[in-house]
Amino acid sequence: MNTVLKRPVPPVQPDLEDCCRSGCVPCVFDLYEDALARYEKELAAYEAALAEQAVNAVSGPAPRH
Repeated sequence: MNTVLKRPVPPVQPDLEDCCRSGCVPCVFDLYEDALARYEKELAAYEAALAEQAVNAVSGPAPRH
């Protein structure tokens, strides 16, 4: 059985005007960087799962012990 994978959606980068430049912690750009790091991690997991599905489609699933 193949699981339907959903490709992660990248975060929207804030515009320069979105920052109020008053030293907020966290800044909108800090939040974006955190979201981007999560996205990159999710994308890597998605791509690995997609590759595993492709291998399983050709050779069948690995035997379970």
